[in-house]
Amino acid sequence: MLGNRFDNINLKGDIFGGVTTAIISLPLALAFGVASGAGAEAGLWGAIMVGFFAAIFGGSTSLISEPTGPMTVIMTAVLTSMMAKYPETGMAMSFTVVMMAGAFQILLGTLKLGKYITLMPYSVISGFMSGIGVILIILQLSPLLGHSAPPGGVLGTISMLPDTLSNIKFSELLLGLLTLGVLIYFPKQYRKYVPAQLVALVAVTLLSMLLFDTDSIRRIGEIPAGLPSIVIPHFNADMFTTMVIDALVLGTLGCIDTLLTAVIGDSLTRKEHDSDKELRGQGLANMISGLFGALPGAGATMGTVTNIQVGARSPLSGMIRALMLALVVLVAGGLTEPIPMAVLAGIAVYVGLNILDWSFIQRVHKVSIQGMAIMYGVMLLTVFVDLIVAVGLGVFISNIIIIDKLSRVQARKVKAISDGDDNVVPLSISEREILDKAEGKVLFFYLSGPMIFSVSKAISRQHASISDYQVMILDLTDVPMIDVTVGLALENAVKDALDTNCEVLLICPNTETRQQLEKFRVLTLVPIENNYLDREQALKVALNHVST
Repeated sequence: MLGNRFDNINLKGDIFGGVTTAIISLPLALAFGVASGAGAEAGLWGAIMVGFFAAIFGGSTSLISEPTGPMTVIMTAVLTSMMAKYPETGMAMSFTVVMMAGAFQILLGTLKLGKYITLMPYSVISGFMSGIGVILIILQLSPLLGHSAPPGGVLGTISMLPDTLSNIKFSELLLGLLTLGVLIYFPKQYRKYVPAQLVALVAVTLLSMLLFDTDSIRRIGEIPAGLPSIVIPHFNADMFTTMVIDALVLGTLGCIDTLLTAVIGDSLTRKEHDSDKELRGQGLANMISGLFGALPGAGATMGTVTNIQVGARSPLSGMIRALMLALVVLVAGGLTEPIPMAVLAGIAVYVGLNILDWSFIQRVHKVSIQGMAIMYGVMLLTVFVDLIVAVGLGVFISNIIIIDKLSRVQARKVKAISDGDDNVVPLSISEREILDKAEGKVLFFYLSGPMIFSVSKAISRQHASISDYQVMILDLTDVPMIDVTVGLALENAVKDALDTNCEVLLICPNTETRQQLEKFRVLTLVPIENNYLDREQALKVALNHVST
């Protein structure tokens, strides 16, 4: 299976893709490393480790994996809380969470649950992604204004904002705003030749060296050359539950981020990725990344799209990209020393602005008021409460709304008539004539479409007056499936009919539906001679019963 993804190697395109995406990744990896609190080197090694091993073991041909804005936001929260409670072992515990998140992703892939990860309403996805964008922007406010990020995450940053604003370092704010200016206004026609992030990083860093002393503003400093040290997994009994929850959040977000990006990649390459294999590859890559004290990662949309557009067609491009970044760290680490922290904060703010789902935000109020409420609700819960709570509540409420709409549609497909002139049921002319001859003594009970639990009330309503009839025909010809609640509702309908000495005839030609009815004792209650595959035949038998 491994060889299949490497069958379409386009050496020139893959090399160009690897080099180009390495150039794009460099400033982002540095920015995410610093933003997370783990350091610029953790961001770079995350881009290297995740990118290399996800490319080898993943399930997509052109996906570029690296630390992303959403993953960095969660990792920042994990690092902040762990370091606050356990200054000595907090760092090791945080990267243990990364390893656990990777193991969780491998488990999801092994259980073949990949296809279910992105099965959630778009309003929920849009809400939590926009919420993550807002968090990333808020967390970068202090670095942008010339200060270290305060403890306490979003709420801590907001509470410290008056103090931060009264002590602005205008030199660093200028550099941050210049960085944002370059990123926003860099001409589109040049972006395909050189990434705006790299232009901003190099240009504003050079300007900072001309305008300011080395020590007057905060800079990255030299990144240690050589391989990173191995992090021994560290567990704490008091924090174990918290670590597991953090790992589930990190792993789930990584899965969603990756598979959404993989779908975008598929639309560009006209190839289909293997979701389960991709999750296993991402999980392994994140476990290795955590083992070496590097940031976790996921599929990155910008890198993936660029990779495909410049001609990459195999995972070789992702491997080349990782090797290029490793070369920078091992050989040219000193080049990063003068980069101002404010420049990286500007890049991170720009990423946060791009994560915001502007296209959906602009039109959601026109599309659906309920969708808008869910989207903004999920966004606010993501920012101020918790990602899992936000997604869980969002999915739950969305599903309740969808089930309510479905139940109304399906309830209209539960029909009970006793008059052949009624056109709500698809009867032929001859079948209507037979029903007319019964003179209102036969109840024709017709269901169509998938019958889910919300339809059970409609079934109960329609057979409420069963005592007025001598025969009930239960027609399930057009029902492909029924769930447990509907099965029990049908069982009660048959029992109620039999209790009033009403004869029950069943029409159910669908094998799967018959098997389900057997489990609910409906077939046991209806004698074998009263089971029919043909609607007209059942109507004739009902007429004979009424006549006698």
